[in-house]
Amino acid sequence: MLEPFDEPIYSTRLSPHRSMSPRAFYLFIVAFCLAQAIFAIPFLVMGAWPVAGFMGLDALALYVVFRISFRDARAYETLDVTPLELIFARVGAGGGRREWRFNPSWVRLEQKVHEEFGTMSVALIARGEAIEIGAFLGPQQKADLVKELSRALATARRGPRFS
Repeated sequence: MLEPFDEPIYSTRLSPHRSMSPRAFYLFIVAFCLAQAIFAIPFLVMGAWPVAGFMGLDALALYVVFRISFRDARAYETLDVTPLELIFARVGAGGGRREWRFNPSWVRLEQKVHEEFGTMSVALIARGEAIEIGAFLGPQQKADLVKELSRALATARRGPRFS
């Protein structure tokens, strides 16, 4: 049984959104390379082989950019709130982890809102230090995060519940 002090109030994992699955990427790159090959054949026949080479470089560049994007998608952030502690961890694409611990009674949640675009940034402020959270999220997702995290921090400030 968890102690009232250790019982989680809120826990979430924030990850960057990727609209293309690895399988869809594979199908897309195959279709793109086939299209490039079809368009390169006339240039090869005309003797303009450098054009065909540059078309191959386009396909290679597209592949590299997508691979970098998929690698960056491995990064994520976690937020865990208990009555005594807020733990924010940022894990990079390479697996490096950085962790911040705050007292929920002393941490402040700050959001910057643009009247046209919505919530632009969310930060945890404590001891003169500001840490931006969820930078890769969209404006609506950031607004939802602020709402949920504010509710969790208010619950944590009330203290643990003993049954």
